Amino acid sequence: MRNLPRLTLALSIALTAALGSASAQKTTITVGVFPDLDSVVKAALPGFNKLYPNITVKINSLAYADHHTALTTALSTGKGASDVVAVDFGYVARFAEGNGLVDISKAPYNAGQFRSQFIAYTYPQAMTQDGRMVGMPTDIGPGAMFYRSDMLKKAGVSPAAMNASWESYISNGKKVLAANPGTFLIPDAGEAAQIIIRTGLKSGEGLYFDKNNNVLVDPANPRYVRAFTIAKQIRDAKLDARAGSAFSPEWTTAFQKGNLATEFSGAWLVGHMQNWLAKDFSGKWASQQLPGNTYASWGGSFYAIPQQSQHKTEAWALIKYLTTNKDQQVLAFKTTGAFPALRAAGNDPVFNEGVPYLNGQKARVLWRQAALKIQPLDVNKLDPIAEQIVNDALSSVLDGSKDITTALTDAKNLIARRAR
Repeated sequence: MRNLPRLTLALSIALTAALGSASAQKTTITVGVFPDLDSVVKAALPGFNKLYPNITVKINSLAYADHHTALTTALSTGKGASDVVAVDFGYVARFAEGNGLVDISKAPYNAGQFRSQFIAYTYPQAMTQDGRMVGMPTDIGPGAMFYRSDMLKKAGVSPAAMNASWESYISNGKKVLAANPGTFLIPDAGEAAQIIIRTGLKSGEGLYFDKNNNVLVDPANPRYVRAFTIAKQIRDAKLDARAGSAFSPEWTTAFQKGNLATEFSGAWLVGHMQNWLAKDFSGKWASQQLPGNTYASWGGSFYAIPQQSQHKTEAWALIKYLTTNKDQQVLAFKTTGAFPALRAAGNDPVFNEGVPYLNGQKARVLWRQAALKIQPLDVNKLDPIAEQIVNDALSSVLDGSKDITTALTDAKNLIARRAR
């Protein structure tokens, strides 16, 4: 163990020498990203180029879905990927189980040395069951309950009463809608189920599988029963707009019309609301923690190095700058509103300032508290398959075609078959 510091120092010196040689000619690397990470990388380049004048960075940006589709193809064929690639949390598990991305836990990267500097739940998100680490966290989405303060005030409901429990959320939600005719409590009842599924996990549990790959989706699992039950109560009480998933046309319309009383999402939603989603309602929205003393994450982004990259040293230099440099992480937050994964960045004075769109509320303090309480989730390569099956089962309960026991039993059996 005493030799480790010397080894790390030697590797660091070698890396610096390789990158900083005055006689070295310029190397061009490519970065494959999606909005708004393209804005983050663009804003970072002046600072990065001061440290690494011999590295030229070319940004290749595609729409979110197109980027991940192209990356899937590039990793499977072994060609066409950029030197640095952005990966959203929703795709990490499926990419991690292949061998297309570099294991940055090993030398010369040794990403594990930075682990204590990051929000606790981020590192496990990018790690495989066999201990490989395929991505470096850059931003997170600590969850929050956003609410229309004017609607709650009109109904005589306090934010604290609203989020005291899920039962309180439903009962007070009925009061809010009664006082504000033509409005909905939430875009879609399924959102509540997703939060409950993602919280209260026991040690060794993932969302859908345990550490031994046993299926957790089961009518005997209280976590799933409660998730489906709360969602069904919201739907049966006609509290939701049945708008489906975030960024669907129906979801967008509900926001722009101003007839939503609450929404659950990551802190990054404020950026969308103030810029285009609900810009006419500035000062009327506020933020609170999720109902029932629960804490969950909405997404998060990572940077990875494809095995096919011919410039891995330079790629790692850029990734380290984007993720471990406090000033850069703060700049990224100021650029897009994406909450930093680096702990030190979250302590910057900007996070104690009021948020103009939220009527000056110091909501970032709440988001920082939530980020520190979110528990790590173990990822499984079959998570995307299980997620779709569970979503379909939930839909069958919400539309009344199946009861909760039947839906969860069918989902369990289908996941077990697909996992063989």
